[in-house]
Amino acid sequence: MERDEALAVVKPKLKQERYDHTVRVMETSIQLAQTYGVDEKKAEIAAIFHDYAKYRPIEEMRRWIQTTYLPKDLLHYHHELWHGPVGAKLVEREVGIHDREILESIHYHTTGRSHMTPLDKVIFLADYIEPGRKFPGLSDVRAAAWMDLNHGCWMAAKNTIQFLMSKNQPIYPETFNAYNALTKANKN
Repeated sequence: MERDEALAVVKPKLKQERYDHTVRVMETSIQLAQTYGVDEKKAEIAAIFHDYAKYRPIEEMRRWIQTTYLPKDLLHYHHELWHGPVGAKLVEREVGIHDREILESIHYHTTGRSHMTPLDKVIFLADYIEPGRKFPGLSDVRAAAWMDLNHGCWMAAKNTIQFLMSKNQPIYPETFNAYNALTKANKN
């Protein structure tokens, strides 16, 4: 699928602000992919579809989790996490993208996971650092992102965990798994 076609599929599914974010994530993903030798086309497509299910009704996403192979423990965490896993499923079914690597990077773009692939890392990090984002600590993560992919992802995971803890929010276990795996990778 070509970029313009993919963007045309996604645009009606998103609010304008989220579509603009998606374009920035796509551009950042391509740059990160070029920097780290990751397949640029896969990064482009995964980035375009990463928020495909963002505005699906909560009950629809709940049904997808309940009736498919998706992890049932997602239901015990904030519904903001659901659009990644559900989105991957919907992109496969509705758009016809079957590339496992693309689908998994969409699935894990909000949580991360242990043993993240280079494409997972690119999408996870691009979503976090895209130029429209503004929050404390972001400039340090942006600087690290262009120096070392693992370190940039580690910083993003760490900041996410610290932020959620400061809000007394539960943290999805895969985010801890991502942080732990990236901590080990950074020590090697």
